[in-house]
Amino acid sequence: MVPHLVTALSGPLLDLEEKILAATPAIERWFRLEWQEHTPPFYCSVDMRNAGYKLAPVDTNLFPGGFNMLATEMLPLSVQAAMAAIDKYCPDARNLLLIPEITQRHPTYWQNVARLMQIFRQTGLHVRLGSLSPEVTEPTPIALPDGNMLVVEPLVRSPNGRRVGLKDFDPCTILLNNDLSAGIPDILQNIHEQSLLPPLHAGWALRRKSNHLNAYDEVVKKFGKLIGVDPWMLNPFHAKCDAVNFRTGEGYECLAANIDTLLAKIKKKYKEYGIKDHKPFVIVKPDAGTYGTSILTIKDSSEIKDLTQAQRDKMIVIKDGKEVTDFIIQEGVPTFESIESAVAEPVVYMIDRYVVGGFYRVHAEKGVDQNLNAPGSQYVPLAFAQQHAVPDLKAKPGTAAPNRFYVYGVVARLALLAASLEMERTDPNPEVY
Repeated sequence: MVPHLVTALSGPLLDLEEKILAATPAIERWFRLEWQEHTPPFYCSVDMRNAGYKLAPVDTNLFPGGFNMLATEMLPLSVQAAMAAIDKYCPDARNLLLIPEITQRHPTYWQNVARLMQIFRQTGLHVRLGSLSPEVTEPTPIALPDGNMLVVEPLVRSPNGRRVGLKDFDPCTILLNNDLSAGIPDILQNIHEQSLLPPLHAGWALRRKSNHLNAYDEVVKKFGKLIGVDPWMLNPFHAKCDAVNFRTGEGYECLAANIDTLLAKIKKKYKEYGIKDHKPFVIVKPDAGTYGTSILTIKDSSEIKDLTQAQRDKMIVIKDGKEVTDFIIQEGVPTFESIESAVAEPVVYMIDRYVVGGFYRVHAEKGVDQNLNAPGSQYVPLAFAQQHAVPDLKAKPGTAAPNRFYVYGVVARLALLAASLEMERTDPNPEVY
C-alpha cells in the first residue's frame, strides 16, 4: 500500500528522490565504508516525516517495539540481519536472553516480544525472557491475543557475580527491549563477560536526544555534499534548553528565545524554496524519553507562557514517573501522507545495518503538524516487501513505491549511522569494549 500525498509530489522532494536514485552506487559504497569505521546499533527504528518539500527523521529509537507490525514477508530478511548482528558479538552463541519492558503494557507489546523471539530462534538461538520486575519471582506466563503464551522469568546473577542469566540458562548475549527510562538496575551493572545489547548508555537513563541530533547534523552534511543537496532537505533544525521547569516557569526565556530563532530560520528556508502553504512550527519535547509523551506543538513563542495547567502538567513527568527538566526544540515537519484520509508517517526498522521493514503510523484524529505517536494510532505495514525496495530507475520520480521506500531506507540509515556515532562518543567505558 502506498499512501496518498495530499500535496502534489513536485519540487524539492522529487528532486531529492531523483538525486538519491541517481547516486545509488555512490550512496551504497559510502555506507559500506562508514560501516567499516563504525558499528551500527544492534537494532533501531526511525520515525520520519514526509512534508513534500523535505523528508526528515524526527525520532530514533534504540529499543524498538513494534516488530509484530512488520509485514510477515520481511521475516526472512530480519532473520538474515539478526544472524549478521549476532555474529559480530558472539559467533558461537547458543543462548539469547531477552529482557522486555517491566510494565505489562498493551498486548501488542508482547506480540512484538514474541516476534523478536521468533526471529532469533530462526538464527539458531535458544531464547528466553528475563524480567527486571521485582514482582517476577518465578516463571510467569503471559497470554497473547493469538492464544499463544510467553513465560517471563526472574533474572539471576551468577555465583561469581560476573554474569546474568536465568536459573539453568547462561546466555552469551543479553538483548534489551527495555529502554531503561527508570534507571539502570544493579543487576545489569558491571557485566563484562557477556554482550549486553544495546549498551547501557543507549538507555534513557543516560542517553540524550541532543547528542543524537548533533551527530545527525554531521552525517547529513557529509551526505548532502555526496549527492549535492541542501542538508536541510533531510534535517530539522534543533536547539536545546536545560533547567526548564514547567511547574514554576523557570527556563521559559530560553525556550522562547530558541523558538523565535528556529522559527526565523525555518521562515528563511521557506522563502528560499518558495514554500507558501505552510506556517512554520516547532516541537518541544524532552531531551530524554520516548512513547510520544510530554510533547508540545508551538507556532509562536508567546504560546509558552499561555500554556494551560493541563499542558504544563503533561510536560513535567515522562515514562516511569521521571521528572524532566531538559528539553529540545525541533523544527516541526508536517506530514502530507495519508491513508484513507487519516494522517500517516513512515517508521523504518533496521537490524544491524540492514533495513528489515517498517510501517505507517496512522492517526485519524490528528493533524498534519501533530505527534502521531499517541493513543488511537494504527499501523499499516510498509510495502518494503515489494521487490525488497529495489529501486526502479526507469520510473518517473514520485510514481514508484519501491523508489519511495528505498529513499526512506536511505534516510533511516543516515539516522542509524548518527546513532552509531552517538554511542561511540557517549560511551562511559570505551576501553572495556
